[in-house]
Amino acid sequence: MPIVNRLAEFHDEITAWRRDFHENPEILYEVHRTSARVAELLEGFGIDEVATGIGRTGVVGVIKGRNGGSGKTIGLRADMDALPLTETSGKPWASKHPGKMHACGHDGHTAMLLGTAKYLAETRNFDGTVVVIFQPAEEGGAGAKAMIDDGLMTRWGIDEVYGLHNMPGLPVGEFAIRPGPLMAATDEFEITITGQGGHAARPYETIDPIVAGAQVVNALQSIVSRNANALDAAVVSVTVFEAGSAFNIVPETAKLRGTVRTLSNEVREMVEERMKTMVEGICAAHGATATINYHKGYPVTSNHADQTDFAASVAREVAGSEAKVNSDVTPTMGGEDFSFMLEERPGAFIFAGNGDTAKVHNPAYDFNDDLIPYGCSYFIRLVEKALPVSA
Repeated sequence: MPIVNRLAEFHDEITAWRRDFHENPEILYEVHRTSARVAELLEGFGIDEVATGIGRTGVVGVIKGRNGGSGKTIGLRADMDALPLTETSGKPWASKHPGKMHACGHDGHTAMLLGTAKYLAETRNFDGTVVVIFQPAEEGGAGAKAMIDDGLMTRWGIDEVYGLHNMPGLPVGEFAIRPGPLMAATDEFEITITGQGGHAARPYETIDPIVAGAQVVNALQSIVSRNANALDAAVVSVTVFEAGSAFNIVPETAKLRGTVRTLSNEVREMVEERMKTMVEGICAAHGATATINYHKGYPVTSNHADQTDFAASVAREVAGSEAKVNSDVTPTMGGEDFSFMLEERPGAFIFAGNGDTAKVHNPAYDFNDDLIPYGCSYFIRLVEKALPVSA
């Protein structure tokens, strides 16, 4: 059977956990209620170890197989944090906290990994060890890196690591994955242009940072169109332009902020270098100066080839059809801090269909509970195939 039969018996229970998390969203590292509930449930499953406070508010659970845990160790990760957004879904289990909502499905990811842990703790139908990882602060807080810095990989001897994210628009029961770059590096920049303010009726007595800034915005677009190889994906978006306070004053400064998304380290470095050269040159030509603060965020989420092939084979088994698993999906320019884990250990990140729902990071979004048996079955079968019980 593609779906693990036992899951049908506690699908409703997993759904109840998911909707409870959805009603009570928490942001970044402040996932105290969520992590406490996760730890409580893991303890109730009778797993071998529960550790809290990893990466500030992360939770780690350890489940040993039939051979007492000797051999390979597989890590499975779910993220727990919500977004600073007011929900408009109208669901009975909608967020009870205005300005906070699970708009990316991390409530579902957490619930599915809990369901996986419950099943694996009951059956122990594997050799080796499974480490279930419940991570805070995926939405911009680099919670994965915080957990790694706290010894996640070394303390529990993780050999391979796998993650999953729901995908609206992809039918429930289908999966999408690819080897190599799957999601983009996510960098941010802030440019401060300093000119000389003055009366707007006498602009020749000023150095106008708005004019310089406007040229900077246009020039930055040429990095992608004229500096990056046409076959290399890159995005440079200026999303904030702040300057001025009155109609008759040329301001002293202008500030530009935005994001850079790339799928390779080479293009990432090139964009940063070209940005600095262009901005400084354009501002100097206007007699202005520029300060550039370039912050490197999450790295490229790059799947390892062997683990991707393995994950795709598991997904095909769960989906029940090769046609329901796209093993060469087009990369997305969104970011994901599971990338830090893939830099530390071989593994793979996969998308699972959420059906015809609102897109993630939308106030009308809701995780599709029909996905639960597929997500849990994927994790369960991955463990049982990666860590087969010896004869």
